[in-house]
Amino acid sequence: MSSQGVQPVKGMNDVLPDEIHRWQFLESTVRELLHAYGYDEMRVPVVEHTDLFKRAIGEYTDVVEKEMYSFEDKGGERLTLRPEATAGIVRAMISNGLLRGARHKLWCVGPMFRHEKPQKGRFRQFHQIDVEAVGFAGPDIDAELIALTAAFWQRLGIGRARLQINSLGTAEARRDYRAKLAAYFREHEAALDEDSLRRLEGNPLRILDSKNTDMQAVIAGAPLLPEHLDAESKAHFAELCAMLDALGIAYEINPRLVRGLDYYSRTVFEWVTDALGAQDAVCSGGRYDGLISQLGGEATPAIGFAMGVERVVALIEQAGTAPAAAAADVYLVAQAEAPLRTAMRLAEALRRELPARRIELNLGGGNFKAQFRRADRSGAALALVLGDDELTRGVVQMKPLREGLGDPAEVTIDNASTAVGAWLATRRP
Repeated sequence: MSSQGVQPVKGMNDVLPDEIHRWQFLESTVRELLHAYGYDEMRVPVVEHTDLFKRAIGEYTDVVEKEMYSFEDKGGERLTLRPEATAGIVRAMISNGLLRGARHKLWCVGPMFRHEKPQKGRFRQFHQIDVEAVGFAGPDIDAELIALTAAFWQRLGIGRARLQINSLGTAEARRDYRAKLAAYFREHEAALDEDSLRRLEGNPLRILDSKNTDMQAVIAGAPLLPEHLDAESKAHFAELCAMLDALGIAYEINPRLVRGLDYYSRTVFEWVTDALGAQDAVCSGGRYDGLISQLGGEATPAIGFAMGVERVVALIEQAGTAPAAAAADVYLVAQAEAPLRTAMRLAEALRRELPARRIELNLGGGNFKAQFRRADRSGAALALVLGDDELTRGVVQMKPLREGLGDPAEVTIDNASTAVGAWLATRRP
């Protein structure tokens, strides 16, 4: 323990009240847009069997090899804090019998965990919005899902995001390409780092995703995956591009885009930005047609994406598009015991009759001067004032706290809720 008391776990951050409004703006926007596109929310456990992620994500990924928070519970089971959401959603559909030829458009939001080196935009506990479309085989769902992500940026007021797309082809085509890629990298083994040498035998495609600057020259000379796609995947990708063109969505084809998880096939995409330094990916996804059968379910096509909440919140902060932090609408000022009891009843009545309004009551005492300071800090437009004199006469003072909102007025306590509602409707929509 430090001299400052108990500290948070490294890489796991608090979201404080003065920044939560940006998170809420993102979450409410996402919820409304996903509803408009016909997606239903679901929730899955934060903890799953470790084997689920090994089978889904791949043994030779950084996530499985280095980053997962895994442990043995008291019953001897190997469990893992989820590093991503897709595997858990697929497991849930299989274990709950939701497949059987059905189509699903699903989403979830919540914390994920990876033991990475903490840096700007990268945390050990981070949050993702995860969206999945299951049971759709054609490029039309790929295009709609990408259009959905484009709509996110528009509604959030984020302009510095650009789309990269690629196709990984079928598993069979990728096996042929993997063999060619492995042969190429064996010819350049001297230029490979330790991680790449290990991946060379397990999954050489992962070498293309290396961030080692010393290896970029040899990676640049590697065979390109789009040149080795099967005919069906080429047609799928061509139609996707045509649909994006029809939708007016700008994109660039990045033949080196392979994504960090092994379950992807055919379409993969990333939205990247130059506004966050080294952590440039803010939304990533793709098609995973083989994953459901790989995990024991019926063979079912699927596509999805994950959006990094912390990174998108940082973009919202830069753009300044989030509404201001929540402020009180009404602040009740009361002095002495009897007026306070009446003010408490009035506050509860206001909350019942004006449920969309934020009603705050001064608690903890203080003279009128101190209470009005608190009322001002709350951001309230209106103060309701109750003292012994007002209580004796059965009235409450309505005192505007901002310029241009009118003059003070006096109303009966019984009529206060109606009067406050009418006052707010004309002055604070």
